[in-house]
Amino acid sequence: QVRFVESGGDLVLPGGSLKISCAASGVIPTINTMGWYRQAAGKQRELVASINSIGTTKYQDSVKGRFTISRDYRKHAIDLQMNNLKPEDTAIYYCNLYYEFEDRDYTYWGQGTQVTVSS
Repeated sequence: QVRFVESGGDLVLPGGSLKISCAASGVIPTINTMGWYRQAAGKQRELVASINSIGTTKYQDSVKGRFTISRDYRKHAIDLQMNNLKPEDTAIYYCNLYYEFEDRDYTYWGQGTQVTVSS
């Protein structure tokens, strides 16, 4: 089983910055993708940013240039640095781990951390 420790969610003013972190533990293959998804009230969960085992990143268009995802490969940990935050970034942010093993897909989710952008 995979376990997550997420941290960093907070209330921040528009235009402010925040970093959220996630560390995964358990039996985790070397080749995997970790990322952050978010879900705002009344909306579907959506990908914010992801990073795979070789450092390839993917960002949602609305956060490009404002958010940066980084990874500590030894610890299966990721950070999401969020700058110039907007009220529409308000959501619960979920850490995600994905990998393929023996032709099967495996997806695990953290419990989420609340990010609120408001004046």
